[in-house]
Amino acid sequence: MIAWLRTQGKPVRVVDPGAGSGRFILAAGAAFDNAQLIAVETDPLAALVLRTNLHLRGMTTRSQVLVDDYRRIKLPKIAGMTAFVGNPPYVRHHHIGARWKRWYTRNFKTLGIHASAMAGLHLHFFLKTALLASANDVGTFVTSAEWLDVNYGAALRKLLTQHLGVVGLHVLAPAVEGFSGTATTTAISCFRGAAPQTSVRVRAVNSLTELAALDSGAVVLPAQLDAATRWSSVIYPVQARDSDTVPLGELFRVLRGQVTGANRVWVFGDDRPSLPDSVLIPTITRAQDLIRVADRLESTASLRRVVDLAPDLDCYVGDEREQIDAYLTWARRHRADQGYIARHRRAWWSVGLREPAPILCTYMARRAPQFTLNVGEARHINVAHGLYPRQPMSERQLAAIVEWLNRNVEVGSGRTYAWGLIKFEPKEVQQLRIPAHLASG
Repeated sequence: MIAWLRTQGKPVRVVDPGAGSGRFILAAGAAFDNAQLIAVETDPLAALVLRTNLHLRGMTTRSQVLVDDYRRIKLPKIAGMTAFVGNPPYVRHHHIGARWKRWYTRNFKTLGIHASAMAGLHLHFFLKTALLASANDVGTFVTSAEWLDVNYGAALRKLLTQHLGVVGLHVLAPAVEGFSGTATTTAISCFRGAAPQTSVRVRAVNSLTELAALDSGAVVLPAQLDAATRWSSVIYPVQARDSDTVPLGELFRVLRGQVTGANRVWVFGDDRPSLPDSVLIPTITRAQDLIRVADRLESTASLRRVVDLAPDLDCYVGDEREQIDAYLTWARRHRADQGYIARHRRAWWSVGLREPAPILCTYMARRAPQFTLNVGEARHINVAHGLYPRQPMSERQLAAIVEWLNRNVEVGSGRTYAWGLIKFEPKEVQQLRIPAHLASG
């Protein structure tokens, strides 16, 4: 990132908005030996370490450490270029106060952009940078990549193309750790000129060694980014839509698995009161259940079982009913009847699993979805989707579709969230396209 800044000119000032102990600002100070260094950090202890590091590098006289919130700072006007660089902190919106959420939506509104208050803190830092930057300034930030796809990232996507002048976007593959020991997605954004640019370089990076210079990648127009509802679809282009393909939704209904409302109660375990086998249904309860068996689930013997009771308990009699009544007493003690899902069901104890889907696929994982032919007729809860054919299909045809999907579906068809998770909503699975000859059997 510092090497890329050096290709953009010689900054008079470098700003690190979330400096920590100084990794970025120290590198910038070494690269630009006459630049003023401004490091912003809210943690006094980290700021103390930062000041020590600056002193040891001989940079104290040209540096300023602000123990403050980046969103509050002001920068004096200067003649020359300011470079913004760093790793804005990742804090989810749940931990951001209402005052700052209002600040975020109000300032976006002044730029003519509607913004969601559900945005994380790193998006606030992009906004503040846009408010501070002038036409001569440049910047590069490394953040979680989830904003590429999620709804609350739409405001940042517009900000980058319309106000920050994005010129580069480098997205590490979900399995690649941008920072050792962390399990998060990583995107490096480069911007220049605080105004729309004529082109943007975008790139999927499959290993850290591939990062190299941040001036490479496929050239796309800002208009292409503006038109895309999810930017990962630009980073990872999916197969072309042509007359030789059909959307999966024409062949299948895609239904999310049932929400239990309390997995600790309804996913059965050996530490629970006993229940008759007739109400314990082998079920996909973890993505690994499908990933482990890959293309074909032959047996349900290794699966956990979900308690699936009928809404009308009068259908159970004798010892069966006594066991169920004892279990429901235990479930009440664990407040299974008090949750939102339970209170909005016909009967709080009835999970209501769907019929077995001929094809199952994972809903969220650090990879493209796993599609599995459900020969064993397992049920599924909401860790997976079920694909139900609109017309009867042979097992051979279903297996061919599963094989093709597992070989060809890319992560760019889904939405990338924090921790490297790729999320596929039912509508996104339905939009996947397969060769027409598979549709005809």
